[in-house]
Amino acid sequence: MYDRGSYYRFRSGGMLPPAVKNLMFANGVIWLMMILNGNLQYFLLDQFALNRFDVLHNFKIWQLFTYMFLHDPSGLMHILFNMLFLWMFGAELENEWGTREFLKYYFITGIGAGILNIIISSSSTIGASGAVYGIMLAYALRYPDRYIYIYFLFPVKIKYFMAFLTLVSFFSTFSPYSDGIAHAAHLGGIIIGYVYLKYWYLFYKIKNLFSDIKLPKKGTDFKYRPGGKGSDQEKIEYYRKVIDELLDKINRVGYLNLTEEEKKLLEEGSNYLREHDKENYQ
Repeated sequence: MYDRGSYYRFRSGGMLPPAVKNLMFANGVIWLMMILNGNLQYFLLDQFALNRFDVLHNFKIWQLFTYMFLHDPSGLMHILFNMLFLWMFGAELENEWGTREFLKYYFITGIGAGILNIIISSSSTIGASGAVYGIMLAYALRYPDRYIYIYFLFPVKIKYFMAFLTLVSFFSTFSPYSDGIAHAAHLGGIIIGYVYLKYWYLFYKIKNLFSDIKLPKKGTDFKYRPGGKGSDQEKIEYYRKVIDELLDKINRVGYLNLTEEEKKLLEEGSNYLREHDKENYQ
């Protein structure tokens, strides 16, 4: 499976954003440590893998968080596919949302996946798959018509692929047969991710009433106003100022928390500067 958009970002030299990079690094290092040290492997699996009895009776609540950083030490495929999908689908989302919003979503879906898993299953569970399925769901909602390539050969729109994975997770979760895969965690990541992405705006719309940027108004030093007349240099100065403020807001609260007016202005200003600001866009 391969996402064409990720391929172009990689070829263009785009660096991994910090959250995706650090998550991949942490998971990889812990997996190697488990392989190299059997005693450490036993300790980590005993204390930090997700186990219903430990969470409910021994109050090891931290397992709802720590299980996401443990992967099967007896095989490469478990961690390889989780980290591959995290890179493929997570990097672009983090660049768009901002690191803080991306991490919040990642851990909300991962912990939610763990909660659903211990409700349904008594098996010990490890892996970042629940959070990764949440990331894939977010990507499918954001870019539904993008194509991924199954085995690098067969193009499928991500929305159809994600619908297929959801059905597989649902029926496998309630199947009487066990294949050793935590399908309940996969389903949990999808459900929690969907609910969060569909209803987060009820909170953030209120929040944005108090955090919207203050765009230049009458009485400022800017001669140009949106929709008005002005020289190229006046427009460049205006859009530089506004985009700097918008980027600061994205760093604070993430792209998702911009208003529609702010998103439109960011796109409009970026396009204008790309075409006219020769000093910074060459």
